[in-house]
Amino acid sequence: MTIHAEHIVPYIGNQSSGPAWSVPALCSALLAHGVVVRMHTLAPLPDRHFDFEVAEYPRHALPDRRIGRSPKMKRGLHQAAANAQILHNHSLWMMPNIYPAHAVRGTQCRLVVSPRGTFSDWALRRSQWLKRLILALGQRRVLEEAACFHATATSEYEEIRRMRLRAPVAILPNGVDIPSPHFKPQPRNQTRRRLLFLSRIHPKKRVALLLSAWRNLQLSFPDWELRIVGPDNGRYAMQMQRLAEELGCRRVWFPGAAYGPAKAREYFDADLFVLPTHSENFGMVVAEALAHGLPAVVTKGAPWAGLEAEQCGWWIDMGEAALTECLRDALTRTPAELETMGQRGRDWMRREFCWREIGRKMLLTYEWLLDGGAQPDWVITE
Repeated sequence: MTIHAEHIVPYIGNQSSGPAWSVPALCSALLAHGVVVRMHTLAPLPDRHFDFEVAEYPRHALPDRRIGRSPKMKRGLHQAAANAQILHNHSLWMMPNIYPAHAVRGTQCRLVVSPRGTFSDWALRRSQWLKRLILALGQRRVLEEAACFHATATSEYEEIRRMRLRAPVAILPNGVDIPSPHFKPQPRNQTRRRLLFLSRIHPKKRVALLLSAWRNLQLSFPDWELRIVGPDNGRYAMQMQRLAEELGCRRVWFPGAAYGPAKAREYFDADLFVLPTHSENFGMVVAEALAHGLPAVVTKGAPWAGLEAEQCGWWIDMGEAALTECLRDALTRTPAELETMGQRGRDWMRREFCWREIGRKMLLTYEWLLDGGAQPDWVITE
């Protein structure tokens, strides 16, 4: 049986948002396994090519543009559910995440929900009045009617259960594209080694903590520099630049956002990656860094305990002291030591995080939901 799956994501125009890349990549991986795929999202689309059909809808400004009200999308999803076997909703707290549950009622279509980090404590504390509005409009009922949830890590599975939601949960990480080793550009012409932060420059990512740790270390490691790469969120990057000056930070650069080949170059030109985040359901940039052969330092706000098990990085407690001491250890490592750690990380990504394998497992999850049979190992019903 050929499965027809309709994927819904509120918006993919923000290129620094993880779902803007992971949801289309999952759609492409499913397409490669023979699934009929279409993605539904609010306008405008980014200037990118998609190898599957995309339905784009306008959003209304009232009562608040941020909730993404789109009667046209609501009608489109009702039509889609009449012919599809799966409606797969990504993220929460916007009207596009409520419409799928309305659409599947009275049909044979099954609803799958990927929270995409929206159940974390940090996320639930943000814009609480807006979330109360969305709950009043039906978000809780949507969650209770899901046939299955998709979590990208065990920590997100635990968040789903803390919400007292009892549907089965498929724990499948995001995939990552593994660049060819032949793609690596020529080494940069530089005299210093490079510590790279690459993500949105946003309070959640705790750039201020990183700058404080760097201030503590910079005199001890004059051969290292810190590069903070990413788009500005609400002029927060400017605040961080001022903070760097106030702290007396040296050899710190804020070059702005990087996408595509420029982003790959940032990974290849670095010696060590750092993400001192407060909260991540997955942390796509960690997987990307590892795929480029870059060892990583990540706080326990992101589900990357495997960094230590695979000996390709550090998974540390949150706080200035913990980050400072970990970086002191990491910056002391020789280039050869860090390169060996990076190769372990790359091998790990190739082995467990390639998109084709994630697509295969998601397809098997869909088949199990529709036909029963043996429960996949990555699905938890407890």
